[in-house]
Amino acid sequence: MPRIGMEPLRRKALVDATLRAIGQHGSLDVTMSDIAREAGVSPALAHHYFGSKQQLLVATIRSLLTRLRADTVTAMEHLDTPRERLSAIIRVSFQADQFAPETVAAWLAFYVEAQRSEEVRRLLVIYSRRLRSNLLHSLERLCPPDDAARIAEGVAAMIDGLYIRQSLRSAPIGSTASIALTEDYLDLQLRPFLPAKLS
Repeated sequence: MPRIGMEPLRRKALVDATLRAIGQHGSLDVTMSDIAREAGVSPALAHHYFGSKQQLLVATIRSLLTRLRADTVTAMEHLDTPRERLSAIIRVSFQADQFAPETVAAWLAFYVEAQRSEEVRRLLVIYSRRLRSNLLHSLERLCPPDDAARIAEGVAAMIDGLYIRQSLRSAPIGSTASIALTEDYLDLQLRPFLPAKLS
């Protein structure tokens, strides 16, 4: 008989193993057996909990998004200024666990899968809209709406672009450098508006 309380632990182990397996392969070309082996459970148990590889992939993306959202909320707690909140969003986007090579490879694989899977595409659209909304919320307190929308798109594009460059591994830049580049871009874009706001 299964031990009570083991299901959540095994589900999490399978989700974590999926992330590692995809990251190691650099694509979604992994089997349930590969994932189960990585998690230290039987393929039958993996199928029991998730039904199919597709359902496990979706659960893995949801887990990434849930963690990213929770980390963003925590990072922005007790921050008073919109500029501080923008920096918190950028820091969370490039924090060590999200910007680890395996996780970056998994994100890229999920974007490829979104071209075929409507459910995966929908989840990644949710991520994109949430990032834009978080950026806009602070930017609209610093500059006019049209400029806020333009800058939000630019920051989001920089974040996505730096993930793509990291995934290529030919010229990876670390988390600290990625944060600095994005902050430099944001400072440059906000420079015309900050004096008026601070006066």
